[in-house]
Amino acid sequence: MENQFYNAFDLEPLDPVAVRESEYRTVFEINRDRIIHTSAFRRLQSKTQVFLAGEHDFYRTRLTHSLEVSQIGRSLCSALRRRSAHLSDGFFIDPDLVEAACLAHDIGHPPFGHAGERSLHRLMRDWGGFEGNAQTLRMLTRTIFSGQGTGMNPCRAFLDATLKYKTLHCELTAPENHFLYDDQFRYVDWVLGSQDFPLELPPGPARDACRSIECQIMDWADDAAYSLNDIADGYNAGFLTLEAIERWAGRQTMTERESRLIGKLLESIRGKRLETRLRSRIGRFIDACTLEPDVNFMTGWTRRYAFRLGIAPEAMEEALLYKRMALDLVFRSRHLQQLEHKSDYLLTRLLAALTGHYVTRTVPAKLRLLRESDEAALEQEESEKGRARLICDTVARMTDGAAIQLCRLLFEPGFRSAADPL
Repeated sequence: MENQFYNAFDLEPLDPVAVRESEYRTVFEINRDRIIHTSAFRRLQSKTQVFLAGEHDFYRTRLTHSLEVSQIGRSLCSALRRRSAHLSDGFFIDPDLVEAACLAHDIGHPPFGHAGERSLHRLMRDWGGFEGNAQTLRMLTRTIFSGQGTGMNPCRAFLDATLKYKTLHCELTAPENHFLYDDQFRYVDWVLGSQDFPLELPPGPARDACRSIECQIMDWADDAAYSLNDIADGYNAGFLTLEAIERWAGRQTMTERESRLIGKLLESIRGKRLETRLRSRIGRFIDACTLEPDVNFMTGWTRRYAFRLGIAPEAMEEALLYKRMALDLVFRSRHLQQLEHKSDYLLTRLLAALTGHYVTRTVPAKLRLLRESDEAALEQEESEKGRARLICDTVARMTDGAAIQLCRLLFEPGFRSAADPL
């Protein structure tokens, strides 16, 4: 039975292409499969989620996090299809589409996690900044097939499902995060069918909150995964001990329910059942979701904007509590602050060397520091801003280990390696 939830507008690819007569997959399955079979997706296995990739064998990386998000996203689609009176067997949110968005949501993030993202944004400030979600859009539309100078030709529904933000860098007075690059307006315009944003959706949070239902599901699946899993990894790493949590809780102003949640968390740690409890909360976070009708400037074009994801306040409160705890006890810990300092130092030196050679061209000697395909693209780019973006692409796609190795090759006397670090 054909799924009537989607129409031709949703299925249209970015660039017209003939479908093979023997093609057995749906458009959404094709988009998902293309993500899985890219080097960008494989590199996530060696990119930091919270702790440096490879530091221990049981911490989550960007890859394992993305797989967990995709599982939650698919389960949420199934739960809504079974429970919501608005959906049926012939009218439902496609789980393959949501899975594709979940798998792709972090592919634009650079080495060294959010610390690396902040460093690249600072270093790229004169050339349009850096933002992980904007970089994901750039990869999907332009660079994901490295060396070919092309994107993966996503369909409209898939590309829109990855667009957490729709505000451009130039539209913000002090852009620190949550923006798209200025030259990405054409993709937002295409996703929206060239519809102008209404006056009640100015640049910023109000506009960014206008998301397709698949994007909303992906975003909540992401929140559910990392709000719980950062607690698990923080505990396994020794940051979230009974004493540390009790001291932290004693300094907080909490609601009665938040206090009960902390009590349950401490009880599960004492009983050595923390992982079991956190896994069970994933199901609770899925059960907390409902589908609610919505009306906005896009509902006449697609049913993807005809619904919003309702999330029970109790689940939202719990997720925010865990995120607050992880921020204070894990991300602001001395150990992670030291790693952030190190990653900023490495990326600053690396960008200075590469931009000096290839962007501003202030280094007199012309040296070959990058792959031939990267250098060829840089030679063809006439503008300084364009060359800076290409250098940023090169650094952002690196794994933690590749960035460290290239820094050692360029700056550490006596270090030699025949391996290609990029």
